[in-house]
Amino acid sequence: MKWIAAASLCGFMAATAAHAADTKVAIGFSGWTGFAPLTLAKEAGIFEKNGLDVTLVKIPQASRHLALASGDIQCAATTTETFIVWAAAGVPTTQIFQLDQSHGADGIVVRNDISSFADLKGKTIAASAPGTSPYFLLAYMLKQNGMTMDDVKVVNLEPGPAAQAFLAGQNDAAMTYEPYLSSVRDAGDAGKIMATTVDYPAVIDTFGCTPAFLADNPDAAKALANSYYQALDMIAAEPDKSYEIMGADVNQTADEFKASAEYLEWQDRDAAIAFFDGPYKQFSEDAAQLLLDAGVIREIPDLTVLADPSYIQQ
Repeated sequence: MKWIAAASLCGFMAATAAHAADTKVAIGFSGWTGFAPLTLAKEAGIFEKNGLDVTLVKIPQASRHLALASGDIQCAATTTETFIVWAAAGVPTTQIFQLDQSHGADGIVVRNDISSFADLKGKTIAASAPGTSPYFLLAYMLKQNGMTMDDVKVVNLEPGPAAQAFLAGQNDAAMTYEPYLSSVRDAGDAGKIMATTVDYPAVIDTFGCTPAFLADNPDAAKALANSYYQALDMIAAEPDKSYEIMGADVNQTADEFKASAEYLEWQDRDAAIAFFDGPYKQFSEDAAQLLLDAGVIREIPDLTVLADPSYIQQ
């Protein structure tokens, strides 16, 4: 009878694995260097190994929540304060783990004759639309220097096109991030980087899913987090191979990608737990007030329901 029980158990486990493999999830993200471990998890088969059928979809940050609302994607990677914007717009999404923290990977580039934020008054700055990380970071930087968005003229361009336009001689300044920030860093005469998240640490990326997806697929949510951490393990164990895979997604060599990644820190499980237990609450409250003051949101949503780090607890 023992062999019958064993056979039944094996059959149950196989059926369970087959069911898990059927867990489909579409993730909205961008070519931002901080999100690259998601690409690695996909291309290296880590998601698949953990019973997930993942589709990665590159969607501009300004419209990522529309894809969530329509059901085209179930999860998304973006900055912490962007989840506040989405909730205020009626698209609640629950953050389940932290991805990265920028330490110089996001910044503002300016013409060589601009030396301070005061010099930006009346100037034209290329930045993504309201509700995006570059727009928020610009508002944050200006506020820290006694200015508001009304003091500048904003032209809405995504980070890649913003950097390209700046290098082509357009606009007085631009908000961008890696790997595009390095294109200006390496250009020399076109302009300079005036400030980054080293000076203004306000870019923290997290991963979230719709409440409906989490309710229906709690094990898949845990598998998504575990896959991310396993991707970080792969980067540590096989850096050259990992950088090559991640760099290829944004048309960079392994060395180029490695250089751009030096300006951020991917966050492991312990770092993410510490973040949600500590600075997350205060940062969200401060960000929500800034978004309200900048006119990005009309009212502050319930911030207490926008994160659930239980999916990363072991």
